[in-house]
Amino acid sequence: MVSPNWFFRQSRLLKLLATAGLMSLPSAPVLSSSYGAGIENSQWYLSESVFECSLVHEVPGFGRAVLRHRAGEDLSFYLESDLSVMRPGQGQLVVEAPPWRPGVPPSPIGAVQVTDSPRSVNLGNREAVLIAQGLSRGMQPTVTRAAVYSAQPVRVQLSNVNFSGPYAGYRECVASLLPVNFDQVRRSRVPFASGSTSLSPADMNLLDNIVTYVMADSTVERIFVDGHSDSIGSRIDNRALSEERANVVAEYLKSRGIDETMLTVRAHGDQYPVSRRPADNRRTTIRLQRQGERPELLQANGMGSEFSG
Repeated sequence: MVSPNWFFRQSRLLKLLATAGLMSLPSAPVLSSSYGAGIENSQWYLSESVFECSLVHEVPGFGRAVLRHRAGEDLSFYLESDLSVMRPGQGQLVVEAPPWRPGVPPSPIGAVQVTDSPRSVNLGNREAVLIAQGLSRGMQPTVTRAAVYSAQPVRVQLSNVNFSGPYAGYRECVASLLPVNFDQVRRSRVPFASGSTSLSPADMNLLDNIVTYVMADSTVERIFVDGHSDSIGSRIDNRALSEERANVVAEYLKSRGIDETMLTVRAHGDQYPVSRRPADNRRTTIRLQRQGERPELLQANGMGSEFSG
């Protein structure tokens, strides 16, 4: 039997010879680590509501891939994993053919940024649309990036198997999305011309979107309507003008179906300016409060733009 020390001495001798240039050691092949669902376990799941439509694909061993379309926004895409396997930096996104479609050339989409966060890859509308189009054509979008702890690349592949059915449902879902999402209307601003209390068509469109959202989201329990003015003129007149502006907005909301008991209407005159420009201070702000939120974070108290609208 050959002793373990013999193997150790032989290994050391080979390294010494290689260092001296008397022989070369064979280089190890660089292999890629691929993550992707096979034909037997490829699934896409549709999550749908008037607030968001999402297609979720589990990538075995890696995590999940998500095509996400929020109300009021464009389609986006992200890769999410509990374990970081890709080194932060620039990776590549390619739409390529599956193994059973040999001869079909790949379509490079471009560079993508990989981070060390759980959502390691976040892509905008252009890339997300190309990914969805590639999947619908029977292709495999693939993100490639160097591994965290080795030189070999990591490939994360999205399977097109069982994609078409959920994708059809996603397209129907998108047609029913609200025009806006909560983040877009939770704090809104209606501007006014000097001395004016009139709503423009753009203002009414904004308020209509707020009403549509509130009617759909049962977690919104209160709407704060705060009237403001610039500091030109007397404080008494400015206070009255800001009250008129707040009431104009509140009355419009009520005329569109908002329950009066949800509204808190206040007037502040020129007490809480947000800018040195008078035009910026002639405004009414609308703020939505959801169940469980702290009301004081939504009150106009003049403590910076976070609070004063």
